[in-house]
Amino acid sequence: MTITGIDSTGQSAGGNVLPPRQSTDTEDLDAELLALDTDVATTAPVSVVPAVKAAPEQERELVEPARRWRWLNWRDVLAIATFIAVALYLTSPLWLNLDHESLDDPQDQAFFEWMLAHGARVFTDGVYPFFSDRMNYPDGVNMMANTSVLAVSLPLAPVTLLFGPHVAYNVFLTLALAFTGISWYFVLSRQFVSSRLAAWVGALFCTFAPSMVAHAGGHPNIVSQFLVPLIIWRTLRLREAGRALRNGLILGGLLIWQAFINLEILFMTAVGLGFFCAIMGLVRRKRFPGEARGFMRGLLVAGSVSLAVLAYPLSVQFFGPQSYQGLPQFVRNFGSDLGSFTAYSSRSVAGNSVLAERLAQNPQEENAFFGWGLVILFFGLIVWMRRTAAVLVLGGVALLFAAMSLGPRIFLNGINTGVPGIWAVLHSVPVLNSAVPTRWAMAIAPAVGILLALGVQRAIALVKAQPSARGPVRVAMITAVAMALVPLVPTPLATKKMVPTPEFVTSGTWKQYVDDNHTVVSLPLPDSGNPDAIRWSALTGQEMRIAGAYALLPNQNPLNPTDRTAIFSPPWRPTNGLIISVKQGNPIPEITDIRREMTLADLRYWKAAVVMLTPQVRDSEMLRAMSELLGFEPTWTGGAWIWDVRKLVDDPNAVLTGPDID
Repeated sequence: MTITGIDSTGQSAGGNVLPPRQSTDTEDLDAELLALDTDVATTAPVSVVPAVKAAPEQERELVEPARRWRWLNWRDVLAIATFIAVALYLTSPLWLNLDHESLDDPQDQAFFEWMLAHGARVFTDGVYPFFSDRMNYPDGVNMMANTSVLAVSLPLAPVTLLFGPHVAYNVFLTLALAFTGISWYFVLSRQFVSSRLAAWVGALFCTFAPSMVAHAGGHPNIVSQFLVPLIIWRTLRLREAGRALRNGLILGGLLIWQAFINLEILFMTAVGLGFFCAIMGLVRRKRFPGEARGFMRGLLVAGSVSLAVLAYPLSVQFFGPQSYQGLPQFVRNFGSDLGSFTAYSSRSVAGNSVLAERLAQNPQEENAFFGWGLVILFFGLIVWMRRTAAVLVLGGVALLFAAMSLGPRIFLNGINTGVPGIWAVLHSVPVLNSAVPTRWAMAIAPAVGILLALGVQRAIALVKAQPSARGPVRVAMITAVAMALVPLVPTPLATKKMVPTPEFVTSGTWKQYVDDNHTVVSLPLPDSGNPDAIRWSALTGQEMRIAGAYALLPNQNPLNPTDRTAIFSPPWRPTNGLIISVKQGNPIPEITDIRREMTLADLRYWKAAVVMLTPQVRDSEMLRAMSELLGFEPTWTGGAWIWDVRKLVDDPNAVLTGPDID
């Protein structure tokens, strides 16, 4: 097969084979995008060997490149093993210590364990998948607006049921990374480049880029990008003439699947592909005037199928119960620092955690840490392959995402420059107001990975075309790639030991108090800083309903009832507010009858059966405050202090009185 002007024997295509047949519209873009044959063939030495007819196998491969998907050689097996090994290496602290959790993001890990338990309930009990009141009772949680990962939690339901949500989370995260790498490798090696080495290098970066490693600390939904390369491939295939229905249906199925993993990644992929296809369509419109029509037909099929299936779930997400209108303002201000693009993330061998902390909002949002070596290589590859329109457009996509990631105001090394960014205009636009600006930098990695694969492919082709330059070209290629990527080699995830689950939960003692009409109220209520009760609920298969939540919930500010922006914690209630204040170190306020009345109202609002306090910082102060509010002491049961409040909650005539009126 002739790749980049070189045949399978490594000789120039100009002298020892027949000239290639006229390419179809589809194959022409493949040649431009996947083979990059613009310069190498013109610089290759002309062979004086008489021309010979291409082998039938080569002609078949040219005519039907898709058949290459069927072949699996030892290089493919080695590549697959590599991605599995690196995924296990990154997640090894979670596997080697099953009582550990993410150091930087335990709240999101607990949240996704709860989501996996929800998927298991949908699988076993057929519960409604798009809303749940097993957390944040009685208001509940909009699952579509909270990344329910149903496309993952349902297939993993047997694992969750057999081994529990904590092990299922580890499986989810490990397979997300491994499958993403394998998917990128096969799409790159079968559709973009012929060199397995080039595909492997590009796929490694796409999968284990600093942003991916950062999000692996607590966002398995974001690192589950195994559908992204497939969506890119099938989108480019839409231009095939006469296959609009088939290609549109395939793409539509992939879009629907991705929508139930993470809509944010799907949206970024759509923006990048839209930009790329629009520019390439303009570049090619004169040479191939019919290509755009075929593409649009296929896109119409894909869009129609996707909208038909997703219309109801999306209506629940944007207009259903507990839906919200945009992220909090402080999150919409999260932007990538300009200085972070040339810095190294805290989870890389060359990283500096102190510097990374200054340049990123938190360890999970180290989205733009590419380092000087890769930035230089990126622009060098664009200049080297500048005669190919696809390469220039890919570079443009990366730069567009970089600009969008800067947020409403541009920061440089932690200092606000006062210069507005693109997001200053976009951050209030509906739908866009639910995106985190800095995460657009995460979408740069696939564009860079494809460019890396194309660059390595071209260097390999150049070596074959000009044997005399083999040594210098190899040294230059290896040196450039090593200087760019070696400093980015990731380190394993940082973990810490979890707070032990109290025996009150693990032994099932809670069932003696709580039925399906009551909840467990943990002190303080679960939120972003206190997610333990969420994990306990997941451990019970969500049989134990809890008050409070760590989730995206609409703001319920009585001073501004029209404000429906999201918050990350349940609506404020007097009792929980008092307990949080005590935990933060403030003195216990005077406990009056008014406070007791508010506590009773809160307990009835939550349908509480028991109030539960586990050992923690300032637990004795919280115990004393709650006992004074309720008027009686708790019992030590199964590793927790338990107040049985069923009589107070269920008896409408019950009142809370204290020593001040006895």
